[in-house]
Amino acid sequence: MSNIILIGMPGAGKSTIGVLLAKSMGYNFLDTDLIIQSQQKKKLQQIIDEEGIDAFLKCEERALLSIDFDCTVVATGGSAIFSEKGMEHLKKEGVCVYLKVDEQELIRRLSNIKTRGIACRKGETVAEIIEERRAYYEKYADVTINCESATAEQMVERIIESI
Repeated sequence: MSNIILIGMPGAGKSTIGVLLAKSMGYNFLDTDLIIQSQQKKKLQQIIDEEGIDAFLKCEERALLSIDFDCTVVATGGSAIFSEKGMEHLKKEGVCVYLKVDEQELIRRLSNIKTRGIACRKGETVAEIIEERRAYYEKYADVTINCESATAEQMVERIIESI
């Protein structure tokens, strides 16, 4: 296997765990949110505020399709799963790991939901975002890792064991 693609809700730990996983496997690391910011020269929330969610999702799809990678852990943005073309591009190059976190833990982690750059409609709750995205995460996941009561290091071990 050449690449590992991490998907899941914002706050699931994709970036944090991705860096640790890449180090432990001797892989490269890419964060698609950082690719978007680099390509657009704006923060994620700025894109959403100024151009809207649809424009943000188009930027995200362009970022996903621009990735040319080998032996890389890719941390996707939580809304990457809305781009069928982008996800197909990533999945043909690697295994897709869904980091699943329960609603209460996500609510705790997402105290900065309004400034974090999350593609959601105004006033949408974390529960509504989870409900909207769950089927997509499950659709694209080759492996699902339950993140309940585990340290980042334990998560890395679970991922390595599962793939």
